[in-house]
Amino acid sequence: MSIIQTIRDRAAWIITGAIALALIAFIVQDSFHSSNMFSGQPTTMGVVNGKKIEAVQFEERYKRAEDQYRQAGYPLNDMMRQSIRESLWNEYVDDAIMEDKYQGLGISVSDAELSDILYGENPPQDLRQQFTDPNTGQYDVNAAYQQIQALRRQKNTPMYESFFNQYLPALRKNRQKEKYLSLLSHTLYVPKWMVEKSNADNTQKASISYVMTPYSTVSDSAVTVTDQAIAEYVNLHKKEYKQEASRNIEYVAFDASPTAEDSAAILAQVSALKEEFIQTDDDHAFLVRNGSESSFTDAFEMKSNIQSDKADSIVALADGQVLGPYHEDGSYIMAKMLEKRVLPDSVKVRHILIKTADQAGVALEDAVAKQRIDSIVNALRSGANFDSMVVKFSDDMGSKTTGGVYEFSSSQLPSISREFGEVAFYGKTGDKKTVRVENAAYTGYHYIEVLQQRKFEPAYKIAFFSKPILPSDETINREMGLASQFAGESRNKKQFDEKAREYNYNKIVASEIKPLDAMIMGLGSSRELVKWAFDAKPGAVAEIPFQVDDKFVVPVVTQVFEEGLMSPQKARPLVESILVNQEKAKQIAAKIGSATTLEAVAEATGQTVAKEDSIMFSAFFIPNVGQEYKVIGAAFNKDFQTKISPAIAGTMGVFVIKTESIAEVPNPNVADIAQQQLALKQNKMRAFSNPMMITEILKRTVTIKDNRHKFF
Repeated sequence: MSIIQTIRDRAAWIITGAIALALIAFIVQDSFHSSNMFSGQPTTMGVVNGKKIEAVQFEERYKRAEDQYRQAGYPLNDMMRQSIRESLWNEYVDDAIMEDKYQGLGISVSDAELSDILYGENPPQDLRQQFTDPNTGQYDVNAAYQQIQALRRQKNTPMYESFFNQYLPALRKNRQKEKYLSLLSHTLYVPKWMVEKSNADNTQKASISYVMTPYSTVSDSAVTVTDQAIAEYVNLHKKEYKQEASRNIEYVAFDASPTAEDSAAILAQVSALKEEFIQTDDDHAFLVRNGSESSFTDAFEMKSNIQSDKADSIVALADGQVLGPYHEDGSYIMAKMLEKRVLPDSVKVRHILIKTADQAGVALEDAVAKQRIDSIVNALRSGANFDSMVVKFSDDMGSKTTGGVYEFSSSQLPSISREFGEVAFYGKTGDKKTVRVENAAYTGYHYIEVLQQRKFEPAYKIAFFSKPILPSDETINREMGLASQFAGESRNKKQFDEKAREYNYNKIVASEIKPLDAMIMGLGSSRELVKWAFDAKPGAVAEIPFQVDDKFVVPVVTQVFEEGLMSPQKARPLVESILVNQEKAKQIAAKIGSATTLEAVAEATGQTVAKEDSIMFSAFFIPNVGQEYKVIGAAFNKDFQTKISPAIAGTMGVFVIKTESIAEVPNPNVADIAQQQLALKQNKMRAFSNPMMITEILKRTVTIKDNRHKFF
């Protein structure tokens, strides 16, 4: 029994929210081991705040994190791998930024403080779960201390390495971040004058008369926006028009999905096996021998759990009968009824486990484990308390705090160890049995008591044989040949366009592809194509087609955008309307000229004088007009009580206003100043409790060079 095994059993490394240790899954050993996997390539993956992130070291840490996911039983696909890498990169960035902050502020975590984290009133959630006394519900500090001290003596073991070189450093970092955020939050101050000024402003109400001339009164054709004007505007608003590095491409895709002929050939292959499937007595061997995509499951399942549109037809089969072949989910399938019986839909059991092996190696010799489980059973028969025996002896850390109790539904039966499932589902309530189980996490002897079985229904043991409908070599070679020919004839953008027209190929546009994108919209997983796009120059065409799922793709790079300010061409869709309205505002202002009354403005612009009596200073919009912040601000300018305002370029048009009156509206709901100060402070403090938000802010204060796209 070990603390690290418990953490693994409960997947505590990767369950987010446990005392904010979401990154523990990705915290792995920092020691550098030599490798030549990046020989001939740059070795620095990135630089953050002057600190280098080495590619070999990063990849080594990634592999360890990936192993932790795999051991915890999580599926690993391209999206999951990308997520692991992204989280690990963010951890590197956070460490590089925060290291200087902690050092400059003298923020550290002493051994005594670490001991308080482990054994104090608020231990990490995973430790609390393992070492909570089921009788008292209290955290057993002594038990936790003894386990950790025992682990300290097991140097040069994976469990020692994981706990002392990964888990504890993670706790230290987490506490440092907590101290930093607490320090920030306690620097906040809301002055009294600010609250009083805000209260005074927010009770002001203005009444205005105005003339609004919509921008639409000036034709778009009367305004020309040059690239130079856009560049000047972008340069004046750099923060708003920063861009990440990206690429735009066009591509032609050659579909190598199965043809009707391919499908018919697979159907014939499956049909030819039907008689053998009916006659065989070893269905497992038949599936393996004939390459079935569906594996053999030696378990019963309810009709409701049969994942097939043919479920009604399947359960109606007699023992030994075969349904199919039928088409479903891209495969041809045959279903054979093996056996029927009545089973509970759900069960409740309790058990005690003595392990003989785990991921770290052998736990106990088989004979020793058998002797121990037999002793436990004898003690229980003599009146020993089951819950106490679980706490003292069971190696299943996931059920220590529940007295060894588990509840399973019939849908889980295929995933439960066969020996365990036979006792729980195939026996009867009250059964007590010891079985030996072998699997990745729970190999050993299980003593099982069946506490309850509910809702008995018919269940079926079925063998499914399936063959996916895949393209033939002929189909693949034909489409690959066409794609290769097109790539060979299209060595630049001009030729790409000419050949696409000549062969009547459809060109597809993919825009805003980022350096680390793992897929392209409409194509699927296409990481290699993305990497190529960032190594290629504008107008370059791939020499060899990329295979993406069931397609062969020939891309051409159409536009290259480097990190920095947007070019006028890219910024035009975002900026052009703003500059157009600015120019229209000038033309409308010229029409107004030197008019000194609203009536004169209305006559010059062909509009009418309107009035609004309820403009609040705290409002976000003007009734019947919209969001016009400049106009709201001007409404409370006392100068405009004696004369009309100059032309105000608003959101929807140009305004000229005259303030008729400014009054104060009593607000009896305003709390006292001290309460408002406290509420504002607490609201701002909540923002500082978000570590991710603080990290994003701090990122803007340092230089980050990200070269990850060159490595994976």
